[in-house]
Amino acid sequence: MQQELYTDEYWMRYALELAKKADNEGEIPVGAVLILDNEIIGEGWNRPIGKHDPTAHAEIMALQQGGGALQNYRLLNTTLYVTLEPCVMCAGAMVHSRIQRLVYGAKDLKTGAAGSLLDVLGHPGMNHQVEVISGVLADACSAYLSDFFKRRREQIKTMKKHKTGLS
Repeated sequence: MQQELYTDEYWMRYALELAKKADNEGEIPVGAVLILDNEIIGEGWNRPIGKHDPTAHAEIMALQQGGGALQNYRLLNTTLYVTLEPCVMCAGAMVHSRIQRLVYGAKDLKTGAAGSLLDVLGHPGMNHQVEVISGVLADACSAYLSDFFKRRREQIKTMKKHKTGLS
């Protein structure tokens, strides 16, 4: 029996489910899943607030799990799926881990390091370049993040009203 090969869209939907875990924990909803040979070897969701750790991004969590699964910091021939374009820290970790591909959903024009603000992953001076595929389920990924920030702004507004005694 031959194993079914999953598409980039399939794995991005999985990453979106992981992003919901971050949302449920009050974190910015970003999810990441690391795949080798069509199987999950690592996954993560944003947890810097809950872990009191500025490095606890979804991508870092997935890469750490992948390293543990392979017993190697080099994650050769892997693909990392992330709902949001990685930051500089996460992109640097991807270069050092030697992942083969990054597939992400929504662009991050403010801090994206996979082509939007900077291009760490394709920089010619780096000792490893990562193949980047952007925009997979971009609308769904962007909408989820937008909804999260809209809800957060409404919560802050409500809290301010209650503090000043307004209803």
